[in-house]
Amino acid sequence: MQQPADAPLGADIAQDIAHIGAIAAVPRILETVAHITGSRFAAIARVTDSHWVACATYDTLGFGLGVGGQLVLETTICNEIRQAPQPVIFGHASEHPHYASHHTPRLYGLESYVSVPIFRPDGSFFGTLCAIDSAPATFDEVQVVRSLELFAELIGNYLHTEQRLQQAVADLSAANDTAVLRDQFIAVLGHDLRSPLQAASMATEMLEFEPHTERGGMLLTRVRDSITRIDGLVRDVLDFARGRLGGGIPVALTYDANVAAQLMQVVHEVAGATGRSDIIATIAADAPLLCDADRLSQLLANLLTNAAVHGAPDQPITLDIETDANGLVLQVHNGGVIAPDKLGKLFTPFSREAGDQPRPGLGLGLYIAAEIAKAHNGTLSVESDAAHGTHFVFAMPAIPLALAG
Repeated sequence: MQQPADAPLGADIAQDIAHIGAIAAVPRILETVAHITGSRFAAIARVTDSHWVACATYDTLGFGLGVGGQLVLETTICNEIRQAPQPVIFGHASEHPHYASHHTPRLYGLESYVSVPIFRPDGSFFGTLCAIDSAPATFDEVQVVRSLELFAELIGNYLHTEQRLQQAVADLSAANDTAVLRDQFIAVLGHDLRSPLQAASMATEMLEFEPHTERGGMLLTRVRDSITRIDGLVRDVLDFARGRLGGGIPVALTYDANVAAQLMQVVHEVAGATGRSDIIATIAADAPLLCDADRLSQLLANLLTNAAVHGAPDQPITLDIETDANGLVLQVHNGGVIAPDKLGKLFTPFSREAGDQPRPGLGLGLYIAAEIAKAHNGTLSVESDAAHGTHFVFAMPAIPLALAG
């Protein structure tokens, strides 16, 4: 009955077939179309200026055309609908004043035929929704066309939704791939920078023992300070990469009886680096603490530096650290207020906005502090308002989860 075509399908048509196949309602739509029209064959066809391709079929007639099957375009009425997109319907071709002599009914042995155009939401022509039979049919042409036009509109909207969904999935996959590559690049770069930095640091230490002028000593101090700053930036980059790649920031938990002295040293270092002589520190941590002391020092340095740089310069910074049987609580308070719309993303990396004033560093300090807190099974929170200033609290249990079991 059919006149097959063997023209190769392009990628676009193959994708269109896949989109129709992904619409779960299509089989039910075709079955309903066949029932409404009394036809034994119904199909959704992709019709272009060179192809007629079946995207979905319902066949109890034995027409023999399945998904991906083609007809010679010029032998179909759908080609005429593509050129002048109007519905075509007749119930008895051999008695019809026009279609009795039309080549399509004679070629395919058709008596009843209904076909309506399918448009995408942007108005572009996709193809047709059609139903055929070799036997005559009696139906209300106006109601049948209206029903099929409704189904065609649904199919067009389904197509749009499916294409947008697949594009969103593709965009998300590409974004994830890019993010993984970026984080891997950062990790490799940070690791490879460590070696030349260590060499430069050792060379600087050796030069300090060599005779030099006063100006040479000043320059050497600048070089050493710059190397220290670069080393801190590289450390932040490595910690960021570890956190983003899913491994988290590593900690080496040991019982440390000297945590208080190490944390007080951090206070002195931050005060010297930021010029803030108004850091008031109270540290009551006499008992040995199960922690990574170096990482806790890093967390404290990041919080204090943030308070020194962003807090009100005319109000002191206070630090309170206490330990008891339940664990450790570390609190940093400074004057000034953080805008409410920034509080929610304060611990996310690179959270500075385009309009923020330029600041030293990469904007990773609070993110890394939060990751260190998480690695100790602790929490880092912040509250800020005009009446009370800004208050960071790090709370850590006495026995971190990593060793609790």
